Amino acid sequence: MTRGYSIPELMLVFAVVGILLGIAVPRFFRVMDYIAVEAAATEVIAAHQRARMMAIVRGQVLTLDIDSTQLRIALPGGVIPLWLQDGPVTSGVRLSGPTRRFTFSPTGITLGLSNSSLLLSRGPSTRTVVFSRLGRVRVLR
Repeated sequence: MTRGYSIPELMLVFAVVGILLGIAVPRFFRVMDYIAVEAAATEVIAAHQRARMMAIVRGQVLTLDIDSTQLRIALPGGVIPLWLQDGPVTSGVRLSGPTRRFTFSPTGITLGLSNSSLLLSRGPSTRTVVFSRLGRVRVLR
């Protein structure tokens, strides 16, 4: 009696493994897209809250620029940022539309037409982050 597996047995095992991978891998990538979009939405919301709180604490007008490549807090017209972070594109998440600029007053309320919506997407997963002028934030799924 010899040890080992026959070719039909190996082919059956590889066929079953292939079917299971064919089912699991697409779901895995959907979950990874979902996680990346959720993380990007959380980072954008945190940047908005950080800019609002910095304007209140410092007693100054501050701007928050949200771009696909970076999130940036600075004084209006300032060249040197007070805070800078990579944008959603670093995690493969697409931010549709142009750069959004929010200007926060020293009371924490945004100035001008600051109601805005940001659409974040990666693969089939999308989130819309809605900012109100009063500082409220909603995430639409």
